[in-house]
Order: sequence, then structure tokens, then C-alpha cells
Amino acid sequence: METVPKSRKNPVLHAANKTGWQAAFKRDKWLYILLVPGILYFLIFKYLPMWGVLIAFKDYSPYLGFWKSEWVGLEYFKDFFMNPDFFRLLRNTLMLASLDLIFAFPTPLILALLLNELRKAVYKRCIQTFIYVPHFVSWTIVVSITFVFFTVDTGVINKITESITGQQISFLSDADWFRPMIVMQSIWKETGWGTILFLAALATVDQEQYEAAIMDGAGRFKRIWHITLPAIRSTIIVLLILRIGSFLNIGFEQVFLMTNSLNRSVADIFDTYVYMVGITQGAYSYSTAVGLFKSVVGIILIFGANYIAKKFDQEGLF
Repeated sequence: METVPKSRKNPVLHAANKTGWQAAFKRDKWLYILLVPGILYFLIFKYLPMWGVLIAFKDYSPYLGFWKSEWVGLEYFKDFFMNPDFFRLLRNTLMLASLDLIFAFPTPLILALLLNELRKAVYKRCIQTFIYVPHFVSWTIVVSITFVFFTVDTGVINKITESITGQQISFLSDADWFRPMIVMQSIWKETGWGTILFLAALATVDQEQYEAAIMDGAGRFKRIWHITLPAIRSTIIVLLILRIGSFLNIGFEQVFLMTNSLNRSVADIFDTYVYMVGITQGAYSYSTAVGLFKSVVGIILIFGANYIAKKFDQEGLF
């Protein structure tokens, strides 16, 4: 049997036969080096700050510092749950989160389905570019635009309403209009950007299935219902799980800017409450406890939604 000279051996296969992490690192060292910036980012900005949640269990004082502050256990959690504001904050947060999930989540999917039906690529690209723009506008600008259109004195919408009905509507100060305004702002700002993942999923659908369905006489709606939606079902489920995981994260900046003394009863949520008691009142331990409670609920929701998806034989996050 002919022996292969050492110089003629494939260096890749030779390295693959070695054992140990040293051999693996030597073989793919540049791939591991490329991981370093991402790992450092998550360690410095994501994992190391998590150590600070321990002040939720301490009577933290900036003068004493983290280590010398007294350990109080679950005292601040008990105070929060016994606080009369807890149920009001929970109700407001759940209401806004539910409305966002019901109306804002399916809107990008519907828009992506409509764009997918366009046959002229130039129209499709123009519409996509136009609807992506609001995502890059800050919430400060969005709220400012809202004030320009809906203010009682000079708002265009109020002028039109007054000319039709003969009366003005206090969109910005009426508590009944606060939640619809928040949802409409979210839909206007994020719907276009949310279509990106759905359009990417739609691009992978086998076109031959559409052709076969057309030959069988299936209409446009039946093709969407029986071909398109089942093909992107896994993408929809994963995005839904992620949305449920951030169920309580309504968005501090948007709600804070839209809140005033007249609609505060329905506008106060966990995020704005943390800012008020933590930053303006200096209750660092108490506000950290509130934030930690919200984060734990988010983790439970992610695992719960993923478990339910698995029980129905659907693809989940993990």
C-alpha cells in the first residue's frame, strides 16, 4: 500500500483529526477572533450591568455605596405589591400592551402580504422606501407631529372635525383618547419597518405552488390562506413569541411624552413609574425592584409562549 508523504497530507483534514480546543482554535482562529467584539459588547453592556439588580434587595444609599448598604431582602417587592398604585400600573400596562399586540402586531404582516401581491417591482420598492421612513424618526418628532395635527386650537384634524360636527375633541387631554393615540402612533411609526422580516420570509415561498394553485382555479385570497400563510407560519410564531416576551415594554419615551395631568390616570405604566420614583425621587432600590419584577414577568412570558408553541407542534425560539 502506498504511503502518502507527510508533505502531501491535507492540512485541513490533518487539523480536524486533532483533539482539544487548541486544535480547533488554531484551525478557525479568525472566526473566533471575529466573535470577540460581539462577546465584549454583551459582557460589558448587557451582563455586567445585571449585577446592579441586587440593589433591589438592599436599602441602597449612594453615600454608603453598594457593598455597605443594608441588605433588606424582599422588602421593596412587598412594598410595591401592597402599594395602591400597583394595580393601576398593572391595568394600564396590560391594556396598552394588549392593544399593541392586537392591532400593531398583525399590521406589518397584512402590509407585507399586500406588498407581496404587487407585480410591478418599481412600485413595490417605492412603497417600501416610503413606509420605512417613520421608523427612523424619533419619538420626540412623532409626538410633535401629533401635537401639530391634534391640538385643540390649531390642529388640522380638530379643524376638520369642528367643520363637520360643530365641536372640537380634546384628543391630547382626554383620557379616553390616550390609548388609541398611542396605538396609532406605534402603527404609523413601526409598521413599515416590521414588514422587513415578513417580506424576507415571503421571498422563500415556492412559486411553483402558486402556479399549481392558479391552475387549480384558486383565487388570490385562497392562495394567501392555503400557501402563503402556512409557508411563513414559523416566522410569525417566532416574532409573536418575541413580542409576547416584551409584552410589558410599552415604550417609555412615547408614553412619557404623551402624558399630561389630564390623562395621567390611564397613562402611568411601569416604565414611567420607574422613572418618577427612581430618577426624580431617588428611590433607587424601590424602582429597581419594580424594573426587576417587569423583567421576570417578561422571561416567564417568553418561556410560556415557547412552551405553548411546542405543545402545538410549532417551531419556537428554543
